[in-house]
Amino acid sequence: MNSLLHHNPLLSLWQNSHQLPPFELIRPEHFLPAFKAGFKEHKLEIEKITRDSEDPNFENTIEAIELAGQTLKKIAPVFYILTAAHTNDDLIALQSEINPLYTSHISAIETDAKLFQRVKRVYDAKPDLNQEENQLLLETYKKMVRSGADLSEADSKAVQRLDTELSVLQTNYGQNVLKESNRFELIVDTEEDLKGLPKSVCESASNEAKNRGHTGKYLFTISRSSITPFLQFASNRELRERIWKAYTHCANNENDYDNKSIAEKIASLRSERANLLAYHSHADFMLDDRMAAKPENVRALLDKLWGPAKRKAENERDALQKMAQSEGENFKIAPWDWWYYTEKIKQESFDFDSEKIKPYFELTRVRQGAFDVATKLFGITFNQIENQPSYHDDLETFEVKEANGTLIGLFLTDYFMRPSKRSGAWMNALRSQCTFGTTQYPVVFNTCNFPKSDPAFLGMEEVTTLFHEFGHALHGLLSKVKYESLSGTSVKRDFVELPSQIMEHWAIEPAVLKEYAKHHETSEIIPDAYIDKIQETRTFNQGFATTEYLAASYLDLNWHEIRLSGKVPNAIDIEEKAMKEITLLDEIAPRYRSTYFQHIFSGGYSAGYYSYIWAEVLDADAFEEFKKNGIFDDKTARSFRENILERGGTAEPMSLYKQFKGAEPDVKPLMKSRGLL
Repeated sequence: MNSLLHHNPLLSLWQNSHQLPPFELIRPEHFLPAFKAGFKEHKLEIEKITRDSEDPNFENTIEAIELAGQTLKKIAPVFYILTAAHTNDDLIALQSEINPLYTSHISAIETDAKLFQRVKRVYDAKPDLNQEENQLLLETYKKMVRSGADLSEADSKAVQRLDTELSVLQTNYGQNVLKESNRFELIVDTEEDLKGLPKSVCESASNEAKNRGHTGKYLFTISRSSITPFLQFASNRELRERIWKAYTHCANNENDYDNKSIAEKIASLRSERANLLAYHSHADFMLDDRMAAKPENVRALLDKLWGPAKRKAENERDALQKMAQSEGENFKIAPWDWWYYTEKIKQESFDFDSEKIKPYFELTRVRQGAFDVATKLFGITFNQIENQPSYHDDLETFEVKEANGTLIGLFLTDYFMRPSKRSGAWMNALRSQCTFGTTQYPVVFNTCNFPKSDPAFLGMEEVTTLFHEFGHALHGLLSKVKYESLSGTSVKRDFVELPSQIMEHWAIEPAVLKEYAKHHETSEIIPDAYIDKIQETRTFNQGFATTEYLAASYLDLNWHEIRLSGKVPNAIDIEEKAMKEITLLDEIAPRYRSTYFQHIFSGGYSAGYYSYIWAEVLDADAFEEFKKNGIFDDKTARSFRENILERGGTAEPMSLYKQFKGAEPDVKPLMKSRGLL
């Protein structure tokens, strides 16, 4: 082994108590040699499987594939955690180099003709297997077929080429959004321009300005946690327009970070790839492996919700216009006015001031509230541990244990926004639970972009985000499966949001609020009057929230349902056509527009952004079961844990859901929760 590999901390045995990466020793230059070593090891292991002289069977082929590539499974999560949560110029450059290499490596294995013949022989033999083994066989076979292994050699090579090219484009797309987001800074240095903004918002903006070298000023970004309160409260309409346009034109400014041509090329290549695999469109290809099954089923759900949501949004718009006129304004409500006048109506109609409740939602107490919910539901505990390896001071680590003290896994949180972190909130796993090959417990992360202050307070949307991502974490932590590739959140995309979204319900349950929502200075429990206001406003502005989300879901489908036949689409035309078809209100923009829609162009949600509303049908229906039996009912919680959280991807999602509920879900609870009935 050469010197560079010998001293590479990524390839060494991680000897701390929980075998975490030694972040303090890892440098950007360690990654490429480590990946190359992992590629070489993995390739040799696959070649050994294909050279096996014994007839292929489940053990020497399917389980052997499952065991292969342990070095890559160890180092790749480290790289992708850092490039998302704490990147720098060196890592950004490496990402552009490593991503296509990684994609090419995986694609070559998944289209290996000799390997596929062995897998196919096992699949065709229909061996006598248990449920999880059979699911692993099915998923291994399907993955290779969907990667092009069953095509002619020429077409298979074409799919590999497209995969590699797409990897480069998707990486560039995400990097452009990060760079463009960091480029925009709204700096405010006069009291007049701060008018209307609450003290806590100003303090966060002051801290952000100081962190970026603008001490004594106030800095707002297009991160949701920064732009949302600005649009809610800033009296200066011109500045509201400026920051709204910066957000909705992110990576769409005809500069080096413009994503229009990249999105067009991604859609074109995806269509070409789908056609090679005998699918009409990329949407057909993606949905063939989802609960929804086909695009028309997705559109049927979206269409069912669109009419009621749009009518509700129209009523909301009219109320906003009336409010503006009552204040002597004669302009027509514009998108940058929506949040501002919505907040005014909320205060007037419900006597609800969102800033007054913030002192009851101090970040560490909200997190403890989520922990306590999990303890009451599942009997598990969370204990913070110090002096663990960390890539940033914001990272905090918790041991998660069963009631009897048995270690379940580690949970790490990284909550605050910074320029080195991409926007949004997410859960990922450094290590996934499994018992095959070696027994390993999960190590999962929750990463968010909350404004940093001391103490840090959350708005209701951020409280919901924390509980949402914690639900994903529980899905990873409570996994109890044999095979790593079926562990935790390794489920169909339109099922993965069920565990996360159902947790949002507990966040605002009155009994739960009284446990964790306490004033940061006096420890006073949140008053009943405030809880009543939170409950009363649950369906407030849901016309807007639902239509902006659904509009983005339609936009996703319009990008990916088209059969391009070699033609490159036009980003502006696709977006305008999509919004014209649904007659989206002029005052509302889709939640994400084409040039910064990372879910579908650099994430894993292409033709799948509908998944949140699809899963909301499941979570609203499932929570009805909890409400019927008691929100902390032991039997219901145990069934949810055993049939949903522990099972990962070991069975088809609807089968798992019916095992929990005893029936398929009903859409009515969703309609009710969004105020659309």
